[in-house]
Amino acid sequence: MRPATLAEALERVTAGQPLEKALPEFLDTFYLAPGTEARMKSIADEPSLTGDMRLDALAGAVADYLAGLYRLPEVPNWAFGPKRFLDEPWHVAPFDSDAMREYLTFASPAEFRSRNIFTEERPLRRARSHLPLTNGRAAADVT
Repeated sequence: MRPATLAEALERVTAGQPLEKALPEFLDTFYLAPGTEARMKSIADEPSLTGDMRLDALAGAVADYLAGLYRLPEVPNWAFGPKRFLDEPWHVAPFDSDAMREYLTFASPAEFRSRNIFTEERPLRRARSHLPLTNGRAAADVT
């Protein structure tokens, strides 16, 4: 059974489930939600701090990014708490190189970059991530 909320996904990670399993399962829940209210509910509750600074910051970035991507009415206030930001840069990549760090620094969405997390340009994409349409175009494509 997929986690119903981001907070539940992070609880599973602290209980030992790999992030690589818990986060995609939550994303499927979010992307398959029937509408705005259900999506808001899935990110509304603040995940408990895990003690892992990267994971705690990642939770804030995920909530902020998804709220913006789906044009939800608001980003949960908890996503802007001081523990939801990193002091040191974290380049999320399968390998470490100067070129990859440079790419990630410029490609990262603002919601991640502002937290010192550097990742690909669509870090939470899934096969089920149908973007809402605005004037016939996906919201993420509208500038």
